[in-house]
Amino acid sequence: MSKVLVDVDGPVRTVTLNRPDRRNALDNETIEALIAAFPPDPGQNERVAVLRGNGPSFCSGMDLTQRQAAFGKTTEIETMLRAVEVFPLPVVAVVHGPAIAGGNELALHCDFVVASSEAIFGMSLSQIGLAPTWFLAKKLMEVAGPVATREILLLGDPLPATRMHDLGIIARVAPPDELQDAAQKVIDRLAANAPLSLRIMKKTLVRQMEFRDATPHDDLNATVREVSTSDDAREGVAARMERRQPDFKGQ
Repeated sequence: MSKVLVDVDGPVRTVTLNRPDRRNALDNETIEALIAAFPPDPGQNERVAVLRGNGPSFCSGMDLTQRQAAFGKTTEIETMLRAVEVFPLPVVAVVHGPAIAGGNELALHCDFVVASSEAIFGMSLSQIGLAPTWFLAKKLMEVAGPVATREILLLGDPLPATRMHDLGIIARVAPPDELQDAAQKVIDRLAANAPLSLRIMKKTLVRQMEFRDATPHDDLNATVREVSTSDDAREGVAARMERRQPDFKGQ
């Protein structure tokens, strides 16, 4: 069974995370499939892409059972998120359930997030001894601003969709039974707009965000690697998987 489903129906490309038994956690195969699902040259008849998740969660982030291997593939994770971000057409994330850590980043790398009022978003890395790379942190700064980014990263507590909407981070919130209708209105509006206009507007928006890439950050990512291979990180991940409080030593 494919871990990522892709369906192109007329102007709409629908990409569905399909690991419901793992809360759509991102393992290596899923990351590679997502990169392929957002090619740099979609069909000329396509107008909009939609990203969804099967099962109770949108995406629970990195698969912790593959954490060490996945950390060595940080470039691939960033390549996947970049593929979503620079996709030539608008991308709408329809978030019906938890979008945590990498799932939160995946949603926020889309152009629009339409979420259920019961959905939650969060970056719990500080609670398990990990830290985001420059690429991940700068995306939060771009979409959330400095105050909300501090709340999301430093506290690490999940935020309800309503709070995310109040902070201006996501576009729409709807009751669970109205989510699909709310998302469809956005999708239909985008699909009806002028395709050449959409493509150049998307390219312009991406270009505007790229200036932060030039900020020196190699030293930050080197420290992130040290933090993410620390004793605290091993303890934090183990505690999360064992559903207990971690015992951090600052080492």
